[in-house]
Amino acid sequence: MAGELFVVGLSWRTAPVAVREKLAFRDEELPNALDELLSCPDISEAVVVSTCNRVEIFGAIPATAPTSALAAATAEARGFLSRSRHVSAESLSNCLYEHSENEATGHIFRVASALDSLVVGETQILGQVKSAYGVSMNAGVIGGTLGRCLERAFSVAKRVRTETAISRGAANVSSVSVELARHVFGSLDGKTVLVVGAGKMSALAARHLHADGASSIMVTNRSLEKAEALADEVDGLAKPWEQLQSHLVLADVVISSTAASQPVLTKKLIKKVNKKRRYRPLVIVDIAVPRDAEEAVGKLDGVYLFDIDDLERVVASNLSERKKEANAALRIVDAEVEKFRHWQRTQKVVPTIRSLRKHFQGVAASEVDKVLAELKKNDSPEQQEKLVRRLGEVIVNKLLHLPMTALRSGDDPEIERLVAAAERLFSLSEDEQADDDAA
Repeated sequence: MAGELFVVGLSWRTAPVAVREKLAFRDEELPNALDELLSCPDISEAVVVSTCNRVEIFGAIPATAPTSALAAATAEARGFLSRSRHVSAESLSNCLYEHSENEATGHIFRVASALDSLVVGETQILGQVKSAYGVSMNAGVIGGTLGRCLERAFSVAKRVRTETAISRGAANVSSVSVELARHVFGSLDGKTVLVVGAGKMSALAARHLHADGASSIMVTNRSLEKAEALADEVDGLAKPWEQLQSHLVLADVVISSTAASQPVLTKKLIKKVNKKRRYRPLVIVDIAVPRDAEEAVGKLDGVYLFDIDDLERVVASNLSERKKEANAALRIVDAEVEKFRHWQRTQKVVPTIRSLRKHFQGVAASEVDKVLAELKKNDSPEQQEKLVRRLGEVIVNKLLHLPMTALRSGDDPEIERLVAAAERLFSLSEDEQADDDAA
């Protein structure tokens, strides 16, 4: 039997980072937090998702609890967030949201599918939800309802990724650098990257390039110490600034982000480099403001120059396409929510079905035992046939006794409901139609 679901939390949509960071949970805090949540009488299952953009509790009430228990469960979850994070309930009142039943299921599916993310279609959130699910599994605080919902959410996220283009196209400047470089070379396997300057954005771009197959990364900066620090971050080698031209000759991709007030990648310099490179393709990604590369560099043979405006235009275009794809993704989510809701409904009738089966089997077994005892005493085929036929009549009469009594003794509105239920459960109108056709 399945309980009902609820969600209580906040995200980038409802709370600034100053509030989100107050509610955030460190990994090592989660087991104790889950224990405290499950000590609440109206919460039977829980997962805590805590990222830089959201802190949410996915929960379920006990299967035997009435739907009205959802209000108590969400109140307990709100109180837990306030109490455990030492933040007043008043300061959270305008930030926290609540979802229950279908809305909760839909929200969980949208979160896992990156439809509720700051960057629609980003891939990190699915891993973060899976990690939170794993923590709850290890803590033993996930049961049949929330566990089934999250497993379904992971399948929904996979459908969204494979059946729509919502995750295609880089959505930040750093990953766009990789996309543009790959567009030029086809593949980055075996390519060498030169990072000019020690900026954070260029470091992120270098990490993406390295992960995408770039074979080696060189870092050069006027401060060798800073170059070495960045090189350590991206598994690269620090190179002296004075040999910039030599480094450019070896590079296939250049990520430049210095604080220079004048261009460091001049047309004159790149012309010399180009000649020594024998005009092999060179991608220069200039993330600096003001720009590190002279505009004329992009007109040289074999040189592909991209500045921050180029990258941001690609990001904007990709995000626009992702938002278009979100409509198709939401249709998938809506369909999957209905499937999950159907499963929940079927789980609610399982105890009744079991009771019916047990009752029917008990009646049948009791009468069969009686007939078997009579058959052992009588070997006349005619008498045995009579006993077997009588068995069927007795079983039918005993099974119908209580339903027929209820149909005959109810008031008019109740009789109408019972008749409608009986006709639907046993397809009586269809049987009557079949009898009419046969006649």
